[in-house]
Amino acid sequence: QVQLVESGGGLVQAGGSLRLSCAASGRTFSRSAMGWFRQGPGKEREFVAVISRNPGTTAYADSVKGRFTISRDNAKNTVSLEMNSLKPEDSAVYYCVADSYSGSNYAPRTPDEYEYWGQGTQVTVSS
Repeated sequence: QVQLVESGGGLVQAGGSLRLSCAASGRTFSRSAMGWFRQGPGKEREFVAVISRNPGTTAYADSVKGRFTISRDNAKNTVSLEMNSLKPEDSAVYYCVADSYSGSNYAPRTPDEYEYWGQGTQVTVSS
């Protein structure tokens, strides 16, 4: 059974930092793009960041660019999201995602591109 399990969410003050991690099991994702989406209260699910199977290609939503950093460890089948300078508007449930197979530098940004989703981890940023 394929699973993506997020961890690292929590409550933090504005300006603080959190590191989200996602552990994948059930298959290897070394040939998959992996990323993060989020959904805030009353909002649509939105793209946050993606990293291609070739870790040299990353992409970020404009709202997090310069503050968030995505990374992956193919040997450990994990993907992480380092979040700095957090703002109250970053509060959301964050979902880890992976596609089934993609090209070396492919870094999709739409939810339909991703076959696998985690259950989500809550991030709350207080002002």
